Amino acid sequence: MIVKDEQQSQVAVKKEAGAVTNNVDIESFADAGFDNVDSKSLALPFLKVLGQLSPQVTQGDSQFNPQAKPGMIYNTVTDELYNGAEGMKVIPCFYKLEYIEWRDRDKGSVAPVNVYSADSDIMSKTTRDEKGKDRLENGNYIEETASHYVTIVEPEKSSTAMITMKSTQRKKSKKWNSMMMSLRQKKKDGKGFFRPAPFTQMYTLKTVLEKNNLGSWYGWEIEHIGTVESEDTIKGAYDFYESCKKGSVRVNHGKEEQQVEKSPF
Repeated sequence: MIVKDEQQSQVAVKKEAGAVTNNVDIESFADAGFDNVDSKSLALPFLKVLGQLSPQVTQGDSQFNPQAKPGMIYNTVTDELYNGAEGMKVIPCFYKLEYIEWRDRDKGSVAPVNVYSADSDIMSKTTRDEKGKDRLENGNYIEETASHYVTIVEPEKSSTAMITMKSTQRKKSKKWNSMMMSLRQKKKDGKGFFRPAPFTQMYTLKTVLEKNNLGSWYGWEIEHIGTVESEDTIKGAYDFYESCKKGSVRVNHGKEEQQVEKSPF
């Protein structure tokens, strides 16, 4: 039982706790409290294009979100949704091509069996089946997976994420890489041109409806905006690039696999 004086004291504490935030210099506490947080303690979000069968748009699924619609872009960590037609702004910071070995989903596990580097000869050991999957002798299949590590740019904040492009979206990845490789800007002295680093350039990612003889789905559409204007934003993107290059950014492809729609293409 709480007596009156104790109740008044508790009310005073609550008022005090709710009143101080406007007067505290939060910036002075920057980075405090993250002492033991390293790359093993973080989950890099994936940006996924939602389809007709994605868990987020399927009523009754544990991941169902009433605001989610096919064609939206979904952040797997924050659960944020972006309008696919309007798009979102990102800065490409790092790129990696890998060959990922998977078991069929009906086998129970959603974790990759193995991840092979871009210079692996694993694809030469596969055979294409009737559904277009590249199968190994053990029955598992290999997906050629292009990973784009990006900085998400929003009016009041920026964050990092990864986009994987495979199957029908591999050509989008190749197109994006070609766009970045072909960019040229004039040198300061006016004598010739140079190719700008990807993390200095901003792009809009949108989604579009695509189809083939197997059906229809939403895929990526990429547009170049121009050079990033904010020096701080470029520095942040460069720091992310350095972390990716050093291998200190951890990726859980199994977590991504749990978020994708069960689609035949």
